[in-house]
Amino acid sequence: MEMIKDKGRPAIEALNLTKLFGSLTAVDKVNFKVYKGEIFGIVGPDGAGKTTTLRMLAGIMDQSRGTASIAGYDTKKNSSDVKEHLAYMSQRFGLYPDLTVAENINFYADLYGVAVKGRGKLITDLLGFSHMQQFKKRKARDLSGGMKQKLQLVCALIHTPAVLLLDEPTNGVDPVSRRDFWRILYKLVKQGVSILVTTAYLDEAERCNRIGLLDKGKLLAAGTPHEIKKLVEGRVLIIRSPDARKINKLLQKRLSGLNVDIFGDTVHIACKTIEKTRETALKIIRDAGLRVSRIKESIPSIEDIFISMMSRDSRPDSSLSKKSFLVSQKGSGSGHDKEIAVRVDHLTRTFGRFKAVDNISFKVPKGEIFGFLGPNGAGKSTTIRMLCGLLSPSSGKGFVAGFDILTRAEQIKQNIGYMSQKFSLYDDLTVEENIAFYGGIYGLKGDAMKMRRAWAMEMAGLKDHGKSLTSILSAGWKQRLALSCAILHEPPIIFLDEPTSGVDPLSRRRFWDLIYDMADQGVTVFVTTHYMEEAEYCDRIALIYKGRMIAMGTPMELKTRQMHENILPNMEDVFISLIEEDDRKEESERQKDTGQ
Repeated sequence: MEMIKDKGRPAIEALNLTKLFGSLTAVDKVNFKVYKGEIFGIVGPDGAGKTTTLRMLAGIMDQSRGTASIAGYDTKKNSSDVKEHLAYMSQRFGLYPDLTVAENINFYADLYGVAVKGRGKLITDLLGFSHMQQFKKRKARDLSGGMKQKLQLVCALIHTPAVLLLDEPTNGVDPVSRRDFWRILYKLVKQGVSILVTTAYLDEAERCNRIGLLDKGKLLAAGTPHEIKKLVEGRVLIIRSPDARKINKLLQKRLSGLNVDIFGDTVHIACKTIEKTRETALKIIRDAGLRVSRIKESIPSIEDIFISMMSRDSRPDSSLSKKSFLVSQKGSGSGHDKEIAVRVDHLTRTFGRFKAVDNISFKVPKGEIFGFLGPNGAGKSTTIRMLCGLLSPSSGKGFVAGFDILTRAEQIKQNIGYMSQKFSLYDDLTVEENIAFYGGIYGLKGDAMKMRRAWAMEMAGLKDHGKSLTSILSAGWKQRLALSCAILHEPPIIFLDEPTSGVDPLSRRRFWDLIYDMADQGVTVFVTTHYMEEAEYCDRIALIYKGRMIAMGTPMELKTRQMHENILPNMEDVFISLIEEDDRKEESERQKDTGQ
């Protein structure tokens, strides 16, 4: 986005904004300004202070020191004036599930004191604005995740604010819905609304006029995306390869002193001298017999900057040696191909007249990271629940570790690890107590339980926090603890349903380090995700839409199929393109059936 030329008075201003919780400094002397018609994005790891900053600006929480203003009004001295000019959408914004879309909007209109006269036209405009008109009679609980987020935004906008605060508004929302959501934000900006948004998606940071990088309560840098990209130390060399995971591990060991990270099918190296690093890296790779598709210097991405600037001294040791993680050697079902971990044949699930999963078939080999992608409501979670023995299919067949999902559900549960979107860690239990609870469920006792508990805490990076309540952990720590609990019994197959939703990029990267280590030891990982860069971390991808499988292949195969004008698209482009293509086919078939 372009910079705002006529800045005028700041719509949002923070001056030395500070928040203390006892001895903890959650926000530390933060300074920034947001102008009329501007989108300012704040990115940072879990616990960086993003939500605390927004809550102080919204007047929900008093600052310990410093000042803040909204539309020229001091948030502490003129709180009533601030509320008239502000809309705040928190991560836990309250929709009422038993009310319809229209009823939820009217409730918030009453809450904000919006006049009844003229309200109907305003609501109609907002529903049209967000493409929600056809769903106004649908109950909120029946909406997809993306539609819920759009409804929350409509509710926040019902009183036409000058300033909009959005706390990670698109977490857990598929790329199609995220694009729709950002189109709405751009329309608001054109109307002069000022927007402050926190996000865990670094591609969204690129869409802001300016961004700020927040870590441990401190604002490390602020500026346009172009200005921020100049902050990376040295230059960036990228290596694209089908052996990217192996190359990443190898270069991390051999290129001491350089930052080496994997981004999908490419390895990024932050260095000072491109030619020397290129020569050294190529020799190491070729000596190891690994392949290189392309090697070149690249402009740093926002994620490159984020990773390089965030503190990395807390990275847990994610190395899972064979001594500490042995894939279970439990027996499989009769007649099972031991090289196939999951097999699905014409699997279908209906709920009344609604077909949630429609005649899908695929195979997942042992040790593969298999990505299962699709928009909200596409049928991903329903498929996983059937494969985990938690839901019976309406028709078709499925085998997991050789066991029939129709008749051997209990055996399947003993051979898999399952981490759902809302994995039920118990917030009122400590880290050790959660591990002990799940270990008991899997039948671990005595020395075996002690050994697995120590392993799980080390894997999650929480060995010094065993007595800490789970409720105080950041989202990233909770996700790693949840994964540890799901694989305490060393299953050969792991199902991860949106495992990194709402987790910052650095924590996601660490989480995927763990997944890679397990896959390298023969564990089969079946994962759903909304993060398109994560799709590129998978060995193969299947795209499900409206319950049907519409594409399958390696990330490179899918990108190559969608190549236009010799430009290789990213996975989000592929995702959107395939869905739009399927919609066109469906509309064409509908017109043929109706004779139009």
